Amino acid sequence: MKVEAVLFDLFDTLILLESDEAYYIPSLRKLYDFLTKHGMNFSFEDFQRVYFEVRDKFYSESRNLEEPHFNVRVSETLKKLGIKLDALDPIVKGATTAFAEEFVQYATLDGQALNVLRKLHKKYKLGLVSNFAIPEYGWKLLEKFGLKQFFDTVVISGEVNKRKPSPEIFQRALKSLNVVASKAVFVGDMLDLDVTGPKNVGMKTILIMRRPTKNIDVKPDKIITDLSELLSELEC
Repeated sequence: MKVEAVLFDLFDTLILLESDEAYYIPSLRKLYDFLTKHGMNFSFEDFQRVYFEVRDKFYSESRNLEEPHFNVRVSETLKKLGIKLDALDPIVKGATTAFAEEFVQYATLDGQALNVLRKLHKKYKLGLVSNFAIPEYGWKLLEKFGLKQFFDTVVISGEVNKRKPSPEIFQRALKSLNVVASKAVFVGDMLDLDVTGPKNVGMKTILIMRRPTKNIDVKPDKIITDLSELLSELEC
């Protein structure tokens, strides 16, 4: 596969999360605990119900694949619970931080990631395109695991208000790398986000199969089961 740039998804591609969104309820509980310590008076069950209603409604109704910062999600949840705080309020920002600090405890680095990125970086331009509504913690994870040094561009959805599979988020990364889509390959673990999305802008794709996938309607150019396989697929 002849390419000039290799772009990666972050979660469950380079950084692994515990399965079945194990982080979600504990992280939401930390967020809730922060709010109650600052005078909020509602049950966790009510907060959780409204939070997921807000989150799910936003994603189902967002036609332009927008990705506002997680603070907006918290603010909208509180408004539905009768508390008017905007997304920049210190309490809202603190609640987001509480969620994020718990979330990162469930993240581990893929054992092959550093070696693969080190070798690829000698030959290709490297980019990262991630869906994450708390972008500052995306950057913290890149620093924590020593990944930042390898990337020539990093685009995180919560910073640019666009999320995969939006063509804009991929085009932004390609423009930053000064590489045309046909000379780039995207590596990720999700068919809709990491195969359909980049294919729609003309990129080649490699799916890393982290879990059994039935009925692959969208065909990636290659399928791997371990990051180390990238080195042979990309002729490194």
